[in-house]
Amino acid sequence: MPKFRLDKFLRDQGIATRSELKEYIRKGLVRVNDDTVKDPGTHIDSDSDKVYVNGELINYKKFVYYMLNKPRGVITATEDNKENTVLDLFPEDIRRRNVFPAGRLDKDTEGLLIITNDGIFAHNLMSPKKHVKKLYEAVLDCFPGDRAIDVFAVGVVLDDGYKSLPAKLEFLQKQGKVIARVEIFEGKFHQVKRMFKAVGANVLFLKRLRIGGLWLDEALKPGEYRELSQQELDLLGG
Repeated sequence: MPKFRLDKFLRDQGIATRSELKEYIRKGLVRVNDDTVKDPGTHIDSDSDKVYVNGELINYKKFVYYMLNKPRGVITATEDNKENTVLDLFPEDIRRRNVFPAGRLDKDTEGLLIITNDGIFAHNLMSPKKHVKKLYEAVLDCFPGDRAIDVFAVGVVLDDGYKSLPAKLEFLQKQGKVIARVEIFEGKFHQVKRMFKAVGANVLFLKRLRIGGLWLDEALKPGEYRELSQQELDLLGG
């Protein structure tokens, strides 16, 4: 049964800053079960004790997992002095939980990105050795020919000589606006763009649709997020 100092329990749940929590406790706004507690060092059992802040029950969660529809124009980072980051899309109480993006998407790429504070989960999700598939949809400036399907299937030699793992490529539309979907296991720098470049096409727009068995929620507009359900976590192996 996990036991914590009261102040650490509240801090880990992203309730407030350290100094704010001390003030809440000093003012008698924190209650454990039926007792008002004014000692931040009080030990509690997260399984059996009920903790309230200003009358609101605080449910303990060790880890949190969010699905974000990453918009174009923000970088996949926790902080940056010049650019807006994906964490800037989240409120302070979530950021206080030390969340970070599991993997990355380029600044001009949209789509599915998982935000979590679970390091092992994130590693397993993005490691090429785990063979978690990622599906992207790309709009191209030209049709590179059906031969590209075979090239992707055996692995594409990129501009630095690296040969990618085999990838599945299909074309949804070959004339007018050329639309392709590619399924890969890796996440090298600008990999999808470089793969198409190697077969003679430039990517005009790129969006990640799926990680493992989890599809991007179509109801989420770019920049919106929501917490993952346990069923969705199971699709990711969480």
